[in-house]
Amino acid sequence: MRKFLYIIPLAFHQLVYSQASKKKLPCYDLTQVLKVEPTFLYKPHLDASRSFNVSILKNTSQVQKYINKGKFHTVKKTGKGYRVQKLDYSRACLVLKAKTILEKIGSRFSKENKGNTFTVSSITRTLEDQCRLRKVNANASLGISSHNYGNSFDISYVRFNNKLKTNPKLEVALEKVLKYYVAAGRIYYIKERQQSCFHITVRNY
Repeated sequence: MRKFLYIIPLAFHQLVYSQASKKKLPCYDLTQVLKVEPTFLYKPHLDASRSFNVSILKNTSQVQKYINKGKFHTVKKTGKGYRVQKLDYSRACLVLKAKTILEKIGSRFSKENKGNTFTVSSITRTLEDQCRLRKVNANASLGISSHNYGNSFDISYVRFNNKLKTNPKLEVALEKVLKYYVAAGRIYYIKERQQSCFHITVRNY
């Protein structure tokens, strides 16, 4: 009888420990993530990101660490020329230069387009965020993203003035502003067709 009573608690303990271990395991394999080679077009984005001395963001605690240290700064939900949509798979914080450039892009866009606004659709993501995103979007990056360093953000080119509607005139106007900052050596950008957004990475100028 004593042996039987001993075995049950031991088995229960092993079950609880096993479940706890599973919960602690990350949803990604960092070794495999690092093996994914960036495209020729995307490589400059990652090189720019790594120059900010920010480690690959794996989880929420790392993001909070950089916020506490003053390395990451909160992006307001609204600013001159821009609005940030509800973020389900990213966090509204950036390194200071990226936050500043986002605000400058918004201000310039507003000034040149009679107060119109664009929508920021994604900002800083952790590897855990990317895991969650891939469950609903198969096109989400399998490798390291420049979003994982806190210096990238996406701007929708089908959502202006908080309305989901194509506007070719404002789309061209927005890209004109982005080209200005590319020429100034401040950013890189890629027009992502599948996501209908401009992926923007701020350089460590």
